[in-house]
Amino acid sequence: MEFNRRIRKESLKNKIMSAREASNFIVDGMTVATSGFTPSGYPKKVPIEIAKRAESGEKIKISLITGASVGDELDGELSRSGVIERRYPYQTQKDMRDNINNGDTFYADHHLSHVPQHIDYGYYGQIDVAIIEALCITEDGGIVPTTSVGISPQAIKNADKIIIEINTAQPLALEGVHDIYMTEKPPLRKHIPIYKSDDRIGKTYIDCDESKIVAIVESDTPDDVRPLGEIDENSKKISNFIIDFLGEEVEKGRLPKNLLPLQSGVGSVANAVLGGLIDSDFTDLTCYTEVIQDSMFDLIDAGKVKFASGTSFTPSEEGLKRLFDNTEHYAKHCILRPMEISNNPEIIRRLGIIAMNTAIEIDIYGNVNSTNIMGTRMMNGIGGSGDFTRNGYLTIFTTVSTAKNGDISSIVPMVSHVDHTEHDVHVVVTEQGIADLRGLAPKERSRKTIENCAHPDYKELLLDYVDRAEEGKYKHTPHIIDEALSFHERFIGTGSMKKEKKGLLKRVL
Repeated sequence: MEFNRRIRKESLKNKIMSAREASNFIVDGMTVATSGFTPSGYPKKVPIEIAKRAESGEKIKISLITGASVGDELDGELSRSGVIERRYPYQTQKDMRDNINNGDTFYADHHLSHVPQHIDYGYYGQIDVAIIEALCITEDGGIVPTTSVGISPQAIKNADKIIIEINTAQPLALEGVHDIYMTEKPPLRKHIPIYKSDDRIGKTYIDCDESKIVAIVESDTPDDVRPLGEIDENSKKISNFIIDFLGEEVEKGRLPKNLLPLQSGVGSVANAVLGGLIDSDFTDLTCYTEVIQDSMFDLIDAGKVKFASGTSFTPSEEGLKRLFDNTEHYAKHCILRPMEISNNPEIIRRLGIIAMNTAIEIDIYGNVNSTNIMGTRMMNGIGGSGDFTRNGYLTIFTTVSTAKNGDISSIVPMVSHVDHTEHDVHVVVTEQGIADLRGLAPKERSRKTIENCAHPDYKELLLDYVDRAEEGKYKHTPHIIDEALSFHERFIGTGSMKKEKKGLLKRVL
């Protein structure tokens, strides 16, 4: 039997039980940490059983910590059954998002690089139970992850009890792709000896105290991966602007011909930006990032990328089949690390990462909102974008210049929520153009952002705002605060912004 063969340590086979039985180790008031990262390698069987118990009337409220977003079997089932009282640090599931915005779930948005050490430091309190999806258990009791690593090493290290889901739907050919390295607490922490994207510094499994394992559960459920949208014309334009810009940086001697290691965020636009490199002149590329998506497989197959480091495989359904059909091939070019290492500021700064992430909105001075709609409605969370933005060699933010069929401008006088400040944002790109903001004073940044990146329907509004703001007493970062704050409510919130003309804007505001 495949499941039993994957438990190579005989003394652990007496821990095998059903998902229902294992779920009884989770009770009301616990803090639970799980594997999983956007949304790959998360536990699937035990969470469903926890949800069933809650739906039958049992009182169960837990705090849930994951690496990043997870699938419906975890965030969805537990949200719909009202189990999750607190959630950290990143999510994308609709029911979870609704519970957060309705106030039914308390959510704290954290930089992903901080979460593993916060677990180690005890900032979330004691971890009662860790639920970890595994490929197999080694002869020595080591836990081999599946399609992600995330916070699994810290969860296993710090939890009182551990439940392992052995997922036979995940191919054994993934064994060996992981590189598990953990840091010490200060003042004993040493430097992390990674100098190239393909450096291996750890083990292929996670060390585990056998006595803490209370249950081993069989699973055969694939990851609930998300579809990636078609690479549309706007995404192609954004990608082309970035590729031309990087080419100019090479010509100016600020980048080598094969660039520096690339990082790209999650989702369709990020996937498209990377995908554009296939038709570029760049070769011999490397990546040091969080997620390895479909476009990375394309770049590997095209001979453009020689190596990619991440903490998860995050493909579409088609991409997952491609990965599983060619696991040995992609394993030669990819490595999965703990989130503490994939997102580590020390390594990002040392390697000189070119960071490319997406924004919800960007203001005229370069501040970026990547998490909240209208400043109050949480979408997903900051994820790892801040880790790479603050520490990257080059930090690039992309967004389509309008949303809601053109009714909303993504370039605004002042963002409704600040995730990344103007001090960390080097380059802004929309389908309209690219604004290199490095070395520019705020007054220069505002006009360059509007002229190069704003949609034509909104340039007049934004330039009128800047003209009048610069008539004020203080000239360094000119703002008309009341107007900037009401811009979203009066125009974005009503969907009427593009109908307004310069004169009407003056009268209304």
